[in-house]
Amino acid sequence: MRLLISGATAVLLAAASVAVAGVAHAEADRTVTSNTTGTHNGYFFSYWKDSGNVTMTLGAGGNYSVQWNGINNTVVGKGWNPGSNHTVNYSGSFNCGGNCYLALYGWTTNPLIEYYIVDNFGSYNPSSGATRLGSVTTDGSTYDIYRTQRVNQPSIIGTATFYQYWSVRQSHRTGGTITTANHFNAWASFGLNLGTHNYQILATEGYQSSGSSNITVSEGNNPTQPTTPPTTSPTTSPTNPGGGTSTCKVTNSVNAWNNGLTDNITITNTGSAAINGWSLKFNLASGQNITSGWSASYSPTSGAVTATNVNYNGALAPGASTTIGFQATHTGNTAAPSGFALNGTTCS
Repeated sequence: MRLLISGATAVLLAAASVAVAGVAHAEADRTVTSNTTGTHNGYFFSYWKDSGNVTMTLGAGGNYSVQWNGINNTVVGKGWNPGSNHTVNYSGSFNCGGNCYLALYGWTTNPLIEYYIVDNFGSYNPSSGATRLGSVTTDGSTYDIYRTQRVNQPSIIGTATFYQYWSVRQSHRTGGTITTANHFNAWASFGLNLGTHNYQILATEGYQSSGSSNITVSEGNNPTQPTTPPTTSPTTSPTNPGGGTSTCKVTNSVNAWNNGLTDNITITNTGSAAINGWSLKFNLASGQNITSGWSASYSPTSGAVTATNVNYNGALAPGASTTIGFQATHTGNTAAPSGFALNGTTCS
């Protein structure tokens, strides 16, 4: 078995298409049976197959349906071009006869990244054979996070070598909210950074299988206020968290807007001994609530918060620094956190 990743071929069709913000009059349903991209009822759509029978019907608004059989690989869907870290709502049905899955799927450039947020799949887990980096808990379930690499394969810029980022939902579903920003920030916490967004669709993919789906996609609420604050956890726990004596310095930079803010926090080991695993405690200002974070896991999301290192930044040699950060909502108080203590020692 292999990762179900042949959908990359489809992107050659979609790189240049841009969705319009809306349409003056609703378009009639349209049936698509050959490779193409475009817009329909204000949404970007993409249809791709390499062989077999695939019928896609573009419906009202963000609706599409698809039936496939006798195929090698197919990827179809409706969404946006360019994509973003917005919140996505979707509903419908997904009937998978074998190897297929349902995912929010997209691309970025600089760096060139192909990404999947997988909500449902059939007989084959698309992350099989990949190394699990950690997880993010959001929108009612935990998603496992993976990174894989494609070497000299089709992409939106032609044949290239690029990484794929994956969030694979542990509790399968067909319909709900995908708080995309929570996944993007979780990936960043493991060093998986995205670039400039290209297209993004709620995709149905099938590989050597048969099946059908009927999906309606729409844009949800502002991503700065996700309904379920995420938690991010590394695959392995830090070594000796809280152990030893630390000497530290903390600086931060708050960027606030009307009801939200971000804060980048730089931790420096000013002592003479190496730190191997750390927990940074601080007090969040009244009325602030963390909605997502990067380069650390955060608990709880308000009040007295503890940020714990992830798997790649737990070791701090003397003089070394690491930068972590979070996004939060606020009710008018945009003050920076206070009372920083690293592994139990107060920081300057």
